[in-house]
Amino acid sequence: MEIAEVRRQVWQLGGVARRDQLDVHHRVLARAVDCGAVLRVARGTYALSSQTAPLLAAAQAGGVASHASAAQLWLLDLVSAPELPHVTVRRNRRLTPAAASGLVPHWSHLPDGDVDGLVTTPLRTVVDCARTMPFPEALAVADSAMRRHLVEESELLDRAERTRGAGRQSVLRVARYASAEPANPFESALRGIAITAGVTGLRPQLPLEVRGSFVRPDLVDPRLRLVAEADSFEWHGRRQALASDCRRYDELVADGWTVLRFAWEQVMFDREWVAEVLTAASELCQTAVGGRGGVRKSA
Repeated sequence: MEIAEVRRQVWQLGGVARRDQLDVHHRVLARAVDCGAVLRVARGTYALSSQTAPLLAAAQAGGVASHASAAQLWLLDLVSAPELPHVTVRRNRRLTPAAASGLVPHWSHLPDGDVDGLVTTPLRTVVDCARTMPFPEALAVADSAMRRHLVEESELLDRAERTRGAGRQSVLRVARYASAEPANPFESALRGIAITAGVTGLRPQLPLEVRGSFVRPDLVDPRLRLVAEADSFEWHGRRQALASDCRRYDELVADGWTVLRFAWEQVMFDREWVAEVLTAASELCQTAVGGRGGVRKSA
């Protein structure tokens, strides 16, 4: 049961986990490694055997793990895990049908500075994801890279400006909005939907003083007095957390804030509706404050 618990925790963290994320005794973790239940893929980093698939696929194809697969290997937060390993090979390399099967191949220039062993560097990984992923997913990867101090804002902006070819505007957009402040990919995705809808004033984790105490809502537009919360059952399913958040939401409303709450399922699978609600609420708040320019038709 103890070893099964190790696997369960690693699985819940996306298949790859740092030691400080695992709530297990070091002896139990050592036994899990010894019996092959989990793999020690780097110092202080553990993975399920399935997470080695991108590295094996990269080696077999003569390329490197990239895009979402590289993000996983760097322990960056993803909105959703890739179904197949993503592998990038150099432009002049041909892959046989056998080599290309069971993976998502990409062909691109691979400077030495963009590669670390069998995986693209964090900066290259963020840029690749920004080129190819929907904006909310790409923003989650970039936010995570900044949150983990693997990519700095200045270097991402510089790299985006130097990017050429397909997807350049997408990379510039991600670089413009990426932030280390969102707590998780759920919040990043919600912010990405808002930005796509033209609701660009929401700032992540902005501290507010409400009725004598400080709170940090997920997303805040201080000018419009609008709050958007990404509510996950993992947190709110606990009674104490639910009571705490109910108090916080009620006090925000009593203090004159408009509070929107979005469930994980809505952010993942009903984005058009989420965008409509964000836009409508933002327009109402705009009318209430009597200002102009808080909502744009596109971003």
